Amino acid sequence: MTEAEPHRTADRPAHLQRHAGAPVVPIFFISDSTGISAETLGNALLIQFRDVRFERKLFPFVSTVEEARRVVAALDAAAEGPVTPLAFSTLASIELREELQRTKCPLVDFFDSHLPQVESVLGREALHVAARLHGLGDVKRYNHRMSAIEYAIEHDDGQSLRGLEKADVLLLGPSRCGKTPTSMYLALQHGLFVANYPLVEDDFDSTELPEPVRPHRRRCFGVVTTPERLSQVRQQRRPNSRYASMEQCAHEIRRTEALLRAYHVPSTSSANKSVEEIATVIMQTIHRRSRQ
Repeated sequence: MTEAEPHRTADRPAHLQRHAGAPVVPIFFISDSTGISAETLGNALLIQFRDVRFERKLFPFVSTVEEARRVVAALDAAAEGPVTPLAFSTLASIELREELQRTKCPLVDFFDSHLPQVESVLGREALHVAARLHGLGDVKRYNHRMSAIEYAIEHDDGQSLRGLEKADVLLLGPSRCGKTPTSMYLALQHGLFVANYPLVEDDFDSTELPEPVRPHRRRCFGVVTTPERLSQVRQQRRPNSRYASMEQCAHEIRRTEALLRAYHVPSTSSANKSVEEIATVIMQTIHRRSRQ
């Protein structure tokens, strides 16, 4: 990080800073790495306050005292505003954490809150080294995840049928149901080899699973949605087309669900689930199958 300017994760214009008369609470995530951990842990708490609107900003790769001081300056400026802000930090360095704690902004320091207890239980002092979670660390695991990402890209949207036997999961469903982000998330976070196979018109006219995925039925997982949501997403891609019409979307969802039921393929709807939630359902299904 070379400047105190944050990377905005949910930027909004000033005139949208208020919702239904309630002020938006500024939220800051501070990390010595990508910020994924700080955002995940912080958002796990914030999601419990669904009637509150938040403006989230990320300060990633804070690695020097000078950078920490610039972050403090930005937090202090926010603290002077009309709404009390809140910051979440996963800085590992004691020196950087001490600098950050000078801020006037209320701060939730995940390392300060929990690391001493972990040290006490384990009977040894932590390394306090930055970027351990998302760094290279375990090279073998990192390389596996990179291979999984390459596999997901090659097999996205049915682009390749080569090596389907290597897939841990084959995602089936109509186009634009959320299969691509789910496959990428499973690859990046869990190192799973995921093939994304979109069902097309010929598949909807058949009562059988598509021939390429038929031998791999045990590893298939369906991703569907509601006709309304599917039509809305497709309208953004091809406005006023048959592809995006409610009639076509309802037909595709109906035929997909019938096909999945006929072959006992587990499925979930992406209409009201995040990518993380869909991935969790898939992971639970994989673990359950492995025990059978």
